[in-house]
Amino acid sequence: MRKRLWIPAAALAVTMLAPTAAMASAQGGGSAYEETRKASAEKADLLTKSYGTASVQYALIDHGDIVVSGQSGVNDKKGQKPLTADTMYGIGSTSKMFTTAAVMRLVDEGKVDLDTPVVQYIPEFTMKDERYKQITPRMLLNHSSGLNGSTLSNAFLFDDNDTYAHDTLLKQLANQKLKADPGAYSVYCNDGFTLAEILVERVSGMDFTSYIHRYITEPLGMSNTKTPLDSPDATKMAGLYYPTYEGQLPNETVNVIGTGGIYSTAEDLVRFSQIFTGQAEGILSDESVTAMEQDEYKTPLWPDEADTSINYGLGWDSVDLYPFGEYGIKALTKGGDTVLYHASLVVLPEQDMAAAVLSSGGSSTTDQLLANEMLLHALKEKGTIAEFKPEKSYGKPVKAEMPESVLQYAGIYGATNQTIKAEISKTGEMTLSLEQMPDYPAEKYEYSADGSFRSADGNTKISFVTEENGRTYLWTRQYASLPGLGQTALSLYSAEKLEPRDLPEETAAAWKQRDGKKYYLLNEKYTSLAYLLEPTLQVHLSKQLPGYVADKQITGPNTAVPDLQISALSGRDLVAFTFYKLDGVEYLDASGSVYVNEDAVKPIYVAKKSAATIPSSGYAKWYTVSDKDAGKTIKIQTPANGSFAVYDENGTCVNFSVISGDHKVVLPAKGSLVFAGDAGSKFEISLQ
Repeated sequence: MRKRLWIPAAALAVTMLAPTAAMASAQGGGSAYEETRKASAEKADLLTKSYGTASVQYALIDHGDIVVSGQSGVNDKKGQKPLTADTMYGIGSTSKMFTTAAVMRLVDEGKVDLDTPVVQYIPEFTMKDERYKQITPRMLLNHSSGLNGSTLSNAFLFDDNDTYAHDTLLKQLANQKLKADPGAYSVYCNDGFTLAEILVERVSGMDFTSYIHRYITEPLGMSNTKTPLDSPDATKMAGLYYPTYEGQLPNETVNVIGTGGIYSTAEDLVRFSQIFTGQAEGILSDESVTAMEQDEYKTPLWPDEADTSINYGLGWDSVDLYPFGEYGIKALTKGGDTVLYHASLVVLPEQDMAAAVLSSGGSSTTDQLLANEMLLHALKEKGTIAEFKPEKSYGKPVKAEMPESVLQYAGIYGATNQTIKAEISKTGEMTLSLEQMPDYPAEKYEYSADGSFRSADGNTKISFVTEENGRTYLWTRQYASLPGLGQTALSLYSAEKLEPRDLPEETAAAWKQRDGKKYYLLNEKYTSLAYLLEPTLQVHLSKQLPGYVADKQITGPNTAVPDLQISALSGRDLVAFTFYKLDGVEYLDASGSVYVNEDAVKPIYVAKKSAATIPSSGYAKWYTVSDKDAGKTIKIQTPANGSFAVYDENGTCVNFSVISGDHKVVLPAKGSLVFAGDAGSKFEISLQ
C-alpha cells in the first residue's frame, strides 16, 4: 500500500486465498432466472479467483422477490464456517443511503427542511469560518457542504465500538475552515454524513442505530442488518484478511455509522432497495424518493455530460449509472469501501429491480460490475433488453496538427495528496507522470483531431478546461473493462493546475529541515486498524513545484494548506499540516491526527527486563530497532487496555498483538515498534 496519511479508504487487494465453489440459491424465482443464476455464480467465482476478493455475497430482487442469491470464496481458512446468505459484511459508504433515507423521513414528517441551515438543528455546530452557517442538510447529502472531507481519528477499530469519532466530530469541526463556499460544487465528503447522522439524532431524539432499526430495518424485515452499537455476533461476520499479514483478522468496526459503519447482507440490502422501487410503503414518500434521484451534481464546476459512474444525487454516487443509459434504463448506485470490506448496491427504479454485492477484499468497483452484470443478464432473460450492447471506446487518436496554444497547459497539476506532471511536445505527444510514484510508468497520449489527447487504445481521452473560477483542470474520460465483468466509465476533473510559489528564506529553511523526515502516528487507539497499516507519513517537498509539499501550499514556516477546488473525487479529503514544538520535540497535526518527528524516536532499550509506559497525553510510544538488537527475541507483557505492533524496515507490520495474540517478537533489522494504550498503561519487556 502506498504511504499516505491515516485516512482509511478504497480498494485493497487480497490475493492469497483460494476460492471454494460458489454456493447459489434462489427464492421465489423458480427456473425463470436459471441463466442469470448461472452467470452470477460464474462471475462471483471470477471475482474470488482473479480479482483479489476473499469472499463475495450477492443477491438480486425483482418486484419484491429475491430471485438470485449466492456466495463464493473463502470465509475462514480452516473451512469450518461456510459462507451463507446470512453472513454479514460491512457495507462501508453504502451506509450513507440509510442516513439519507433517515433525513428524508424527517423531511416527510415536516421536521427537517433540506434548505434550512444545519445550525437550526444542531446549534452547537460551529467552525472557524463564518460560511458554515450557510450549510444545509441538502449540501450534506449531495457532498456540496464545503467541509474538508474526512475527520476519522479512531473511527476504524478492530472489535471495538468506541464512539469517539462520532462524539468528537463537532469539536473537531470547530477547529476547521471550509475548503469552498457551501453549495459551490459537489466533492465526496464523509464528514457531511456523520454530521447528517448527528442531525437525525438531534431532531428525532433517538440514537441513529435505534432510529434506522425502528423506521427502516424492522419494517423491511432486515434481520441481518446491524451497527457496531448492536454488538453483533462477530462469528456471523465474513472472514477478513490483509495481503501483507498472515492469518485471519478480527472484525472491523467503523464507528462513524451513518458514514460507513453498517453491517448487512446482500439479501437485506436488496430488501432495503424496495424503498426506491415503490415496493416498500410507509417508509418514504414518493416525493422524497424522487428528490433523492435528482441530478444534484450539476453545478458550474462539473464537466460536460459524458458516460460515467459518478454523478451525485442525494446520497447516491450516481443517478445515471453507465452502462444502463445505453439501454434507456435509469440506474442508481451507491458503493462503499472500508479498509477491509466492500459493497455495491445498484437499483433500477423503473424496473423494480436491484442487485447488491458485498465482499471481503476486492473493491466496490468490482462489486458494482458484478451487480451490473447480474441485472443485465436478468433483463435479457426477461426479454426487457434484446441483447448486450458492445463495449465502448473513444477511438484511437486521429492524427492532427496541435495548435501551439495548447503548450500553455503543460505544467504541474494537483489532486488529493499528489502532483501530476503534464509534459506536452510541439508534435502533439503528452505524458503524465506522478511525482509521488516515480516507479509508476508515465501515461502517454496523442493529440487528436477533436482537440483532446487520447490513449493509443482509445479508451481514455483527456482535455484541458479552464472553468469560470479561473482554474484549469485535467478532464479525464475513460472506459475501463475488466475481463468477464464488463465495462465501467468515468468522467471527472482529475487534477487542477498549480503554480510554483516563492517562499521567504525563513520558511524555506524550516521546511528544508523536514524534507525526507518520517513522522510517527501518536493518537490512534490501541485497537486501531492504523497499526496494521504503516502508521507513518514522510514529508517530501515537491521537486517539480517549489513551495509545495504534495498538493499543499506552504503558507508559513510551520503550515501547509491545500487549496484545491476539484469536484467529484480528486479534491476530496484535503488535509492541512500544522507543525509545533513541545519540550523541544516537533509534532505534526494533520487534521486531528498527531505525529511526532523521527528525531524523537529512539532505539528500544533491550535488557533482561525493561518497561514502556504510555504518557499522560495518551500518545503512543515509538521505538526503533538498533543494529545490535536486531534478531533478538523479546517478550512483551501487555496491559488489558493496550497493544503493540512491530514493523520491518519497509514499514510492513509483522506482528500486531490485537490480531496475533503473540507476545514474543523477533526484532527485525532496521525495524520499529509502537506501544499504544490508555494513559499510564505499562508494558513489561523481557529478553528471551
